[in-house]
Amino acid sequence: MTIEERQQEVIEEFALFEDWMQKYEHLIELGKELPLISEYVKDDDHLIKGCQSRVWLNAGKSDSGNVIFTADSDAIITKGMIALMIRILSDQPAQDVANAELHFVDAIGLHEHLSPTRSNGLASMIKQMKFYGVAFQSKEA
Repeated sequence: MTIEERQQEVIEEFALFEDWMQKYEHLIELGKELPLISEYVKDDDHLIKGCQSRVWLNAGKSDSGNVIFTADSDAIITKGMIALMIRILSDQPAQDVANAELHFVDAIGLHEHLSPTRSNGLASMIKQMKFYGVAFQSKEA
C-alpha cells in the first residue's frame, strides 16, 4: 500500500469511532501493538527532540530498499501516535517518506484534540521520520 492508501485507511478507521475518548482508546491499543524495540536503541541518539515524553525512533532499510521504522515511548498516548506514524510511513521508499503530505493528522482531528505539548511532539516525530527519508534518499544518490 502507498502512503496515501494507508492514510485513507486510517481516516476510515477513525471515522468508525463516535467520540474522542474512543479514538484515544484506539490510539492506546495501537501503541500496545507496537513491536518491542531493542534496548540498545533506547539511547540519546535515537531520542526525538521536542517531545515532552520520551520517544525513541530508529530507521533502517529493508531488503527492497524501503525505510523501516521502529520506535517506543514511555507514554501510552505518545506510543499510539508513533505507532500510527509507523503504520503510515514504514516500509515505504525514502523519497516517499521525505515528501509525504500527511493530511490524515488533520482529517482524523488529531491536531485539534492533542494538548499543545503533544501536538509539538507529533510534529517532532513527523519531522524526524521525514529527515530519515531525506537521509536515506541522499545515500541512494
